[in-house]
Amino acid sequence: MEEQEDRIVVGLDIGTTKVCAVVASIDPQDRIHILGVGKASNEGLNRGVVVNIDKTVNAIKTAVEQAQLASGIEVNSVNVGIAGDHIRSMRSKGVITINNKDNEITVDDVERLLEDCQRIMLPTDQQILHVIPQEFVVDGQDGISDPVGMSGMRMEAEVHIITGLVSAAKNIYRCVERAGYQVADIILEPLASSYSVLDDEEKEAGVVLVDIGGGTTDVAIFQDNTIRHTAVIAIAGKKVTDDIRMGLSVLDDQAEKLKCNHGEAYIDLIEEDEAITVPGIAGRPPKEITKSILGKIIQARMEEILEIVAIETKRSGYADALSAGVVLSGGGSLIKNICPLANEVLGMDAKVGKPMGLSGGLTEEVNNPIFATGVGLVMHAIKTGSGPQNQAIVPSSTKGSSVEKVMERLADRMKSWFKEL
Repeated sequence: MEEQEDRIVVGLDIGTTKVCAVVASIDPQDRIHILGVGKASNEGLNRGVVVNIDKTVNAIKTAVEQAQLASGIEVNSVNVGIAGDHIRSMRSKGVITINNKDNEITVDDVERLLEDCQRIMLPTDQQILHVIPQEFVVDGQDGISDPVGMSGMRMEAEVHIITGLVSAAKNIYRCVERAGYQVADIILEPLASSYSVLDDEEKEAGVVLVDIGGGTTDVAIFQDNTIRHTAVIAIAGKKVTDDIRMGLSVLDDQAEKLKCNHGEAYIDLIEEDEAITVPGIAGRPPKEITKSILGKIIQARMEEILEIVAIETKRSGYADALSAGVVLSGGGSLIKNICPLANEVLGMDAKVGKPMGLSGGLTEEVNNPIFATGVGLVMHAIKTGSGPQNQAIVPSSTKGSSVEKVMERLADRMKSWFKEL
Protein backbone atom coordinates (compact mmCIF):
# COMPACT_ATOMS: atom_id res chain seq x y z
CA MET A 1 0.00 0.00 0.00
CA GLU A 2 1.35 3.43 -0.95
CA GLU A 3 0.14 4.96 2.30
CA GLN A 4 2.54 2.72 4.23
CA GLU A 5 5.46 4.06 2.23
CA ASP A 6 4.76 7.74 2.90
CA ARG A 7 7.19 9.15 5.44
CA ILE A 8 5.90 11.68 7.94
CA VAL A 9 8.15 14.56 8.96
CA VAL A 10 7.42 17.38 11.42
CA GLY A 11 9.14 20.78 11.46
CA LEU A 12 8.97 22.94 14.59
CA ASP A 13 10.05 26.58 14.28
CA ILE A 14 10.36 27.94 17.85
CA GLY A 15 10.51 31.69 17.27
CA THR A 16 10.71 34.70 19.57
CA THR A 17 7.15 35.82 18.81
CA LYS A 18 5.51 32.62 17.53
CA VAL A 19 5.87 28.85 17.30
CA CYS A 20 5.02 27.17 13.96
CA ALA A 21 4.53 23.44 13.53
CA VAL A 22 4.34 21.86 10.06
CA VAL A 23 3.40 18.21 9.51
CA ALA A 24 4.26 16.88 6.06
CA SER A 25 4.40 13.57 4.24
CA ILE A 26 6.77 12.54 1.50
CA ASP A 27 5.58 9.93 -0.98
CA PRO A 28 7.82 7.40 -2.80
CA GLN A 29 8.17 9.90 -5.70
CA ASP A 30 9.72 12.43 -3.25
CA ARG A 31 6.72 14.75 -3.47
CA ILE A 32 6.03 16.79 -0.33
CA HIS A 33 2.47 17.22 0.92
CA ILE A 34 1.68 19.60 3.79
CA LEU A 35 -0.82 17.76 6.00
CA GLY A 36 -1.16 20.08 8.96
CA VAL A 37 -0.06 23.52 10.16
CA GLY A 38 -0.20 24.99 13.65
CA LYS A 39 0.73 28.42 14.97
CA ALA A 40 0.83 29.85 18.49
CA SER A 41 2.16 33.11 19.88
CA ASN A 42 5.18 32.72 22.15
CA GLU A 43 6.57 34.92 24.92
CA GLY A 44 9.12 32.42 26.23
CA LEU A 45 12.04 33.49 24.01
CA ASN A 46 14.21 36.56 23.86
CA ARG A 47 16.30 37.19 20.73
CA GLY A 48 15.98 33.54 19.68
CA VAL A 49 17.01 32.05 23.04
CA VAL A 50 14.69 30.34 25.55
CA VAL A 51 14.21 32.51 28.67
CA ASN A 52 10.98 30.98 30.00
CA ILE A 53 10.59 27.21 29.77
CA ASP A 54 6.88 27.04 30.78
CA LYS A 55 5.68 29.64 28.27
CA THR A 56 7.70 28.01 25.48
CA VAL A 57 6.37 24.52 26.37
CA ASN A 58 2.77 25.78 26.25
CA ALA A 59 3.33 27.47 22.87
CA ILE A 60 4.90 24.27 21.46
CA LYS A 61 1.97 22.17 22.73
CA THR A 62 -0.61 24.56 21.22
CA ALA A 63 1.09 24.73 17.81
CA VAL A 64 1.74 20.99 17.53
CA GLU A 65 -1.80 20.10 18.70
CA GLN A 66 -3.25 22.39 16.00
CA ALA A 67 -1.07 20.68 13.37
CA GLN A 68 -2.06 17.23 14.71
CA LEU A 69 -5.73 18.13 14.53
CA ALA A 70 -5.44 19.34 10.92
CA SER A 71 -3.41 16.32 9.80
CA GLY A 72 -5.03 13.57 11.89
CA ILE A 73 -1.52 12.26 12.64
CA GLU A 74 -0.06 11.80 16.11
CA VAL A 75 3.29 13.59 16.37
CA ASN A 76 6.08 11.79 18.25
CA SER A 77 9.25 13.55 17.20
CA VAL A 78 10.09 16.89 15.60
CA ASN A 79 12.88 18.62 13.69
CA VAL A 80 13.63 21.85 15.54
CA GLY A 81 15.29 25.08 14.42
CA ILE A 82 17.90 26.95 16.45
CA ALA A 83 18.86 30.64 16.13
CA GLY A 84 20.11 33.39 18.45
CA ASP A 85 23.11 35.70 18.43
CA HIS A 86 25.24 32.99 20.10
CA ILE A 87 25.51 31.25 16.69
CA ARG A 88 29.02 31.45 15.25
CA SER A 89 30.38 30.25 11.94
CA MET A 90 33.99 29.61 10.96
CA ARG A 91 36.09 27.91 8.32
CA SER A 92 38.34 24.96 9.01
CA LYS A 93 40.70 22.77 6.98
CA GLY A 94 41.76 19.16 7.36
CA VAL A 95 44.01 16.66 5.59
CA ILE A 96 44.29 12.85 5.56
CA THR A 97 46.16 10.20 3.56
CA ILE A 98 44.39 7.47 1.61
CA ASN A 99 45.99 4.12 2.37
CA ASN A 100 43.59 1.43 1.12
CA LYS A 101 44.37 -0.76 -1.89
CA ASP A 102 43.91 1.04 -5.26
CA ASN A 103 44.02 4.33 -3.27
CA GLU A 104 40.30 4.74 -3.93
CA ILE A 105 38.49 7.31 -1.79
CA THR A 106 35.52 5.90 0.14
CA VAL A 107 32.71 7.49 2.16
CA ASP A 108 34.60 6.38 5.31
CA ASP A 109 37.66 8.37 4.17
CA VAL A 110 35.49 11.46 3.69
CA GLU A 111 33.99 11.01 7.17
CA ARG A 112 37.50 10.63 8.61
CA LEU A 113 38.55 13.85 6.86
CA LEU A 114 35.49 15.79 8.06
CA GLU A 115 36.23 14.58 11.60
CA ASP A 116 39.78 15.89 11.19
CA CYS A 117 38.35 19.28 10.16
CA GLN A 118 36.50 19.39 13.49
CA ARG A 119 39.72 19.43 15.50
CA ILE A 120 39.25 23.06 16.40
CA MET A 121 39.55 24.80 19.75
CA LEU A 122 36.04 25.57 20.93
CA PRO A 123 35.03 27.24 24.17
CA THR A 124 33.51 24.67 26.54
CA ASP A 125 30.11 26.34 26.29
CA GLN A 126 29.91 25.93 22.48
CA GLN A 127 29.03 22.84 20.45
CA ILE A 128 29.21 22.06 16.73
CA LEU A 129 25.77 22.10 15.05
CA HIS A 130 26.69 21.63 11.36
CA VAL A 131 29.81 20.77 9.37
CA ILE A 132 29.26 21.71 5.72
CA PRO A 133 31.92 20.75 3.14
CA GLN A 134 32.95 23.65 0.90
CA GLU A 135 35.35 21.84 -1.40
CA PHE A 136 37.76 18.92 -1.51
CA VAL A 137 41.33 18.81 -2.84
CA VAL A 138 42.74 15.45 -3.99
CA ASP A 139 46.51 15.36 -4.65
CA GLY A 140 46.54 19.12 -5.28
CA GLN A 141 43.54 19.04 -7.63
CA ASP A 142 40.98 21.47 -6.20
CA GLY A 143 37.34 22.32 -6.94
CA ILE A 144 36.06 18.78 -6.20
CA SER A 145 32.57 18.58 -4.69
CA ASP A 146 32.30 14.80 -4.29
CA PRO A 147 35.60 12.88 -4.07
CA VAL A 148 34.07 9.41 -3.43
CA GLY A 149 35.34 6.90 -5.99
CA MET A 150 38.31 9.01 -7.08
CA SER A 151 41.91 7.81 -6.72
CA GLY A 152 44.44 9.72 -4.71
CA MET A 153 47.08 9.61 -1.97
CA ARG A 154 46.23 12.77 -0.06
CA MET A 155 42.87 14.45 0.45
CA GLU A 156 42.22 17.88 1.93
CA ALA A 157 38.93 19.66 2.66
CA GLU A 158 37.70 23.09 3.58
CA VAL A 159 34.52 23.11 5.66
CA HIS A 160 32.08 25.64 7.06
CA ILE A 161 31.50 24.90 10.76
CA ILE A 162 28.47 26.32 12.57
CA THR A 163 28.52 26.33 16.37
CA GLY A 164 26.01 27.33 19.03
CA LEU A 165 25.73 27.55 22.81
CA VAL A 166 25.38 24.14 24.47
CA SER A 167 22.91 25.59 27.00
CA ALA A 168 20.73 27.15 24.25
CA ALA A 169 20.48 23.80 22.44
CA LYS A 170 19.80 21.94 25.72
CA ASN A 171 17.01 24.35 26.63
CA ILE A 172 15.37 23.75 23.24
CA TYR A 173 15.61 19.96 23.81
CA ARG A 174 14.17 20.43 27.31
CA CYS A 175 11.19 22.48 26.09
CA VAL A 176 10.33 20.02 23.30
CA GLU A 177 10.64 17.02 25.63
CA ARG A 178 8.55 18.66 28.33
CA ALA A 179 5.87 19.28 25.72
CA GLY A 180 5.87 15.50 25.15
CA TYR A 181 7.87 15.08 21.92
CA GLN A 182 11.33 13.88 20.97
CA VAL A 183 13.92 15.88 19.02
CA ALA A 184 14.80 14.10 15.77
CA ASP A 185 17.30 16.78 14.76
CA ILE A 186 18.30 20.34 15.59
CA ILE A 187 18.97 22.58 12.57
CA LEU A 188 20.24 26.13 12.11
CA GLU A 189 17.22 28.23 11.08
CA PRO A 190 18.75 30.17 8.14
CA LEU A 191 19.97 26.84 6.72
CA ALA A 192 16.44 25.41 7.05
CA SER A 193 14.80 28.50 5.49
CA SER A 194 17.13 28.22 2.49
CA TYR A 195 15.64 24.81 1.62
CA SER A 196 12.14 26.23 1.24
CA VAL A 197 12.66 29.67 -0.35
CA LEU A 198 15.78 29.40 -2.53
CA ASP A 199 15.94 27.47 -5.77
CA ASP A 200 19.05 25.77 -7.16
CA GLU A 201 19.69 28.49 -9.75
CA GLU A 202 19.85 31.16 -7.03
CA LYS A 203 22.20 29.06 -4.90
CA GLU A 204 24.48 28.55 -7.88
CA ALA A 205 24.50 32.19 -9.05
CA GLY A 206 25.07 33.52 -5.52
CA VAL A 207 22.36 34.82 -3.18
CA VAL A 208 21.87 36.30 0.29
CA LEU A 209 18.93 34.92 2.26
CA VAL A 210 17.71 37.35 4.94
CA ASP A 211 15.05 35.90 7.25
CA ILE A 212 13.67 38.77 9.36
CA GLY A 213 11.89 37.11 12.27
CA GLY A 214 10.60 38.47 15.56
CA GLY A 215 13.74 38.30 17.70
CA THR A 216 16.52 37.54 15.21
CA THR A 217 17.43 38.23 11.60
CA ASP A 218 19.08 35.16 10.07
CA VAL A 219 21.52 35.52 7.19
CA ALA A 220 22.78 32.75 4.87
CA ILE A 221 25.00 33.37 1.85
CA PHE A 222 25.16 30.80 -0.97
CA GLN A 223 27.46 30.60 -3.96
CA ASP A 224 28.20 27.67 -6.30
CA ASN A 225 25.43 25.61 -4.64
CA THR A 226 27.18 25.72 -1.25
CA ILE A 227 26.45 27.72 1.88
CA ARG A 228 29.43 30.06 2.31
CA HIS A 229 28.54 32.18 5.32
CA THR A 230 25.94 32.25 8.09
CA ALA A 231 25.11 34.82 10.75
CA VAL A 232 22.35 35.56 13.23
CA ILE A 233 21.66 39.23 14.06
CA ALA A 234 19.84 40.03 17.31
CA ILE A 235 17.75 42.86 15.80
CA ALA A 236 14.47 42.06 14.05
CA GLY A 237 10.70 42.70 13.93
CA LYS A 238 10.26 42.92 17.73
CA LYS A 239 12.69 45.86 17.83
CA VAL A 240 10.62 47.65 15.16
CA THR A 241 7.50 47.18 17.31
CA ASP A 242 9.39 48.45 20.40
CA ASP A 243 10.50 51.55 18.47
CA ILE A 244 6.88 52.31 17.47
CA ARG A 245 5.71 51.75 21.06
CA MET A 246 8.35 54.12 22.47
CA GLY A 247 8.22 56.67 19.67
CA LEU A 248 4.43 57.06 19.57
CA SER A 249 3.67 56.25 23.26
CA VAL A 250 1.25 53.43 22.46
CA LEU A 251 0.71 49.94 23.87
CA ASP A 252 2.67 46.95 22.59
CA ASP A 253 -0.25 45.32 20.74
CA GLN A 254 -1.27 48.70 19.23
CA ALA A 255 2.32 49.15 17.99
CA GLU A 256 2.24 45.66 16.42
CA LYS A 257 -1.10 46.42 14.69
CA LEU A 258 0.23 49.76 13.38
CA LYS A 259 3.31 48.01 11.99
CA CYS A 260 1.32 45.21 10.31
CA ASN A 261 -1.65 47.25 9.03
CA HIS A 262 -0.14 50.63 8.14
CA GLY A 263 3.65 50.18 8.26
CA GLU A 264 5.86 51.03 5.28
CA ALA A 265 9.60 50.54 5.13
CA TYR A 266 10.40 53.29 2.60
CA ILE A 267 8.86 56.71 3.24
CA ASP A 268 9.73 58.07 -0.22
CA LEU A 269 7.23 55.58 -1.67
CA ILE A 270 4.28 56.46 0.59
CA GLU A 271 1.49 57.44 -1.81
CA GLU A 272 -0.99 59.05 0.57
CA ASP A 273 0.19 60.46 3.87
CA GLU A 274 -3.07 59.66 5.60
CA ALA A 275 -3.76 60.08 9.31
CA ILE A 276 -4.17 57.02 11.53
CA THR A 277 -6.20 57.20 14.74
CA VAL A 278 -4.74 55.43 17.75
CA PRO A 279 -6.95 54.77 20.81
CA GLY A 280 -5.81 56.55 23.97
CA ILE A 281 -4.40 54.62 26.93
CA ALA A 282 -6.72 54.06 29.94
CA GLY A 283 -9.53 56.39 28.85
CA ARG A 284 -7.30 59.16 27.49
CA PRO A 285 -8.46 60.77 24.24
CA PRO A 286 -7.38 59.06 20.99
CA LYS A 287 -4.53 60.60 19.04
CA GLU A 288 -3.71 60.89 15.38
CA ILE A 289 -0.41 60.09 13.70
CA THR A 290 0.52 60.21 10.03
CA LYS A 291 1.74 57.34 7.90
CA SER A 292 5.03 59.15 7.23
CA ILE A 293 5.88 59.46 10.95
CA LEU A 294 5.23 55.74 11.39
CA GLY A 295 7.25 55.06 8.23
CA LYS A 296 10.24 57.06 9.53
CA ILE A 297 10.39 54.93 12.68
CA ILE A 298 10.14 51.66 10.73
CA GLN A 299 12.58 52.72 8.01
CA ALA A 300 15.29 53.72 10.52
CA ARG A 301 15.29 50.28 12.16
CA MET A 302 14.96 48.31 8.92
CA GLU A 303 17.88 50.26 7.46
CA GLU A 304 19.97 49.32 10.50
CA ILE A 305 19.14 45.61 10.04
CA LEU A 306 19.99 45.75 6.32
CA GLU A 307 23.23 47.64 6.98
CA ILE A 308 24.36 44.85 9.34
CA VAL A 309 23.42 42.34 6.60
CA ALA A 310 25.64 44.35 4.22
CA ILE A 311 28.54 44.11 6.73
CA GLU A 312 28.03 40.32 7.02
CA THR A 313 27.96 40.05 3.22
CA LYS A 314 31.31 41.88 2.98
CA ARG A 315 32.74 39.69 5.78
CA SER A 316 31.86 36.57 3.82
CA GLY A 317 34.15 37.63 0.97
CA TYR A 318 31.41 36.90 -1.58
CA ALA A 319 29.88 40.39 -1.86
CA ASP A 320 30.86 40.68 -5.56
CA ALA A 321 29.70 37.18 -6.52
CA LEU A 322 26.00 37.35 -5.67
CA SER A 323 24.26 37.58 -9.05
CA ALA A 324 20.84 36.52 -7.73
CA GLY A 325 20.78 39.37 -5.19
CA VAL A 326 18.85 39.09 -1.93
CA VAL A 327 15.82 37.01 -0.94
CA LEU A 328 13.83 38.24 2.09
CA SER A 329 11.66 35.95 4.21
CA GLY A 330 10.15 35.81 7.70
CA GLY A 331 7.44 38.07 9.11
CA GLY A 332 9.59 41.21 8.68
CA SER A 333 9.58 40.76 4.90
CA LEU A 334 5.81 41.45 4.88
CA ILE A 335 6.31 45.17 5.65
CA LYS A 336 5.31 47.14 2.56
CA ASN A 337 8.13 48.37 0.27
CA ILE A 338 10.84 46.38 2.06
CA CYS A 339 12.28 45.27 -1.32
CA PRO A 340 13.07 48.78 -2.66
CA LEU A 341 14.74 49.59 0.69
CA ALA A 342 16.83 46.39 0.59
CA ASN A 343 17.67 47.18 -3.02
CA GLU A 344 19.01 50.61 -2.03
CA VAL A 345 20.88 49.60 1.16
CA LEU A 346 22.45 46.40 -0.22
CA GLY A 347 22.82 47.57 -3.81
CA MET A 348 21.31 44.40 -5.28
CA ASP A 349 17.97 43.06 -6.53
CA ALA A 350 15.60 42.04 -3.74
CA LYS A 351 12.55 39.82 -3.71
CA VAL A 352 10.33 38.25 -1.04
CA GLY A 353 10.69 34.46 -0.82
CA LYS A 354 7.80 32.12 -0.04
CA PRO A 355 7.98 28.36 0.53
CA MET A 356 8.10 26.49 -2.78
CA GLY A 357 8.59 22.95 -4.07
CA LEU A 358 5.44 21.60 -2.40
CA SER A 359 3.17 19.19 -4.27
CA GLY A 360 -0.07 19.21 -2.35
CA GLY A 361 -1.97 19.48 0.88
CA LEU A 362 -2.20 22.83 2.65
CA THR A 363 0.06 24.66 0.19
CA GLU A 364 -2.11 27.82 0.29
CA GLU A 365 -1.90 27.95 4.08
CA VAL A 366 1.91 27.96 4.09
CA ASN A 367 2.29 30.25 1.06
CA ASN A 368 3.65 32.99 3.30
CA PRO A 369 7.20 34.08 4.23
CA ILE A 370 6.27 33.49 7.91
CA PHE A 371 6.36 29.72 7.26
CA ALA A 372 9.75 29.75 5.47
CA THR A 373 11.58 28.18 8.43
CA GLY A 374 8.85 25.67 9.39
CA VAL A 375 8.55 24.31 5.86
CA GLY A 376 12.35 24.48 5.47
CA LEU A 377 12.85 22.30 8.57
CA VAL A 378 10.63 19.65 6.96
CA MET A 379 12.53 19.85 3.66
CA HIS A 380 15.92 19.69 5.40
CA ALA A 381 14.82 16.57 7.30
CA ILE A 382 13.61 14.97 4.05
CA LYS A 383 16.76 15.84 2.06
CA THR A 384 19.19 14.74 4.77
CA GLY A 385 17.06 11.70 5.63
CA SER A 386 16.83 12.24 9.39
CA GLY A 387 14.22 9.50 9.62
CA PRO A 388 10.43 9.29 9.89
CA GLN A 389 8.75 11.11 12.71
CA ASN A 390 8.41 7.95 14.80
CA GLN A 391 12.15 7.35 14.99
CA ALA A 392 14.00 10.02 16.90
CA ILE A 393 17.73 9.83 16.20
CA VAL A 394 18.68 11.77 19.32
CA PRO A 395 18.08 9.97 22.64
CA SER A 396 15.25 11.54 24.60
CA SER A 397 17.45 12.27 27.62
CA THR A 398 19.51 15.45 27.50
CA LYS A 399 21.90 13.89 30.03
CA GLY A 400 25.04 12.14 28.83
CA SER A 401 27.68 13.42 26.46
CA SER A 402 26.23 16.05 24.16
CA VAL A 403 29.43 15.75 22.10
CA GLU A 404 28.71 12.07 21.42
CA LYS A 405 25.16 12.89 20.32
CA VAL A 406 26.38 15.66 18.03
CA MET A 407 29.04 13.38 16.52
CA GLU A 408 26.47 10.62 15.96
CA ARG A 409 24.13 13.06 14.26
CA LEU A 410 26.94 14.51 12.14
CA ALA A 411 27.93 11.02 10.94
CA ASP A 412 24.35 10.40 9.78
CA ARG A 413 24.24 13.80 8.12
CA MET A 414 27.55 13.30 6.32
CA LYS A 415 26.33 10.01 4.80
CA SER A 416 23.26 11.78 3.47
CA TRP A 417 25.28 14.61 1.89
CA PHE A 418 26.98 12.14 -0.39
CA LYS A 419 23.71 10.47 -1.29
CA GLU A 420 22.55 13.96 -2.33
CA LEU A 421 25.60 14.91 -4.40
